[in-house]
Amino acid sequence: QVQLVESGGGLVQAGGSLRLSCAVSGRTFSSYIMGWFRQAPGKEREFVAAIRWSNYRTDYADSVKGRFTISRDNAKNTVYLQMNSLKPEDTAVYYCAAVLSIRLVTSKQYDYWGQGTQVTVSS
Repeated sequence: QVQLVESGGGLVQAGGSLRLSCAVSGRTFSSYIMGWFRQAPGKEREFVAAIRWSNYRTDYADSVKGRFTISRDNAKNTVYLQMNSLKPEDTAVYYCAAVLSIRLVTSKQYDYWGQGTQVTVSS
C-alpha cells in the first residue's frame, strides 16, 4: 500500500509563494508517476502538474504554467510543488497523487491520493 502525506499549505497574499511537499511511503517511490491536483469549493478536482519517474518529464495545466514547478527527490521519496506568483484563483485544497502507469497524466485515474492541504491566497 502507498501512503501520501501532503504538507506546506497555508495562507498567503497574492503574488506570494508556497512550496508544497508530498511524502510517499510504502512502495518504490521512484517507479511512480506523481501528480498534483486541486479542488476549489464547488468545483471539480482539476489537474495541476505531473512528473514522470523515468525521464523526469513534467506536464502543467495552462493556468499554472510559468508560475508552478513540480519536482521530485527520489532519495527522499518526496515530490514538491513550488508555487510562485500566487493568485486568489489558486485557492483550493491541493492533493498529491501517485500511479504506476496512466494513459493521460491529466486524468484523475491515479491509484493513490493524499488527504490534501489547504492553500488560501488573499487579494
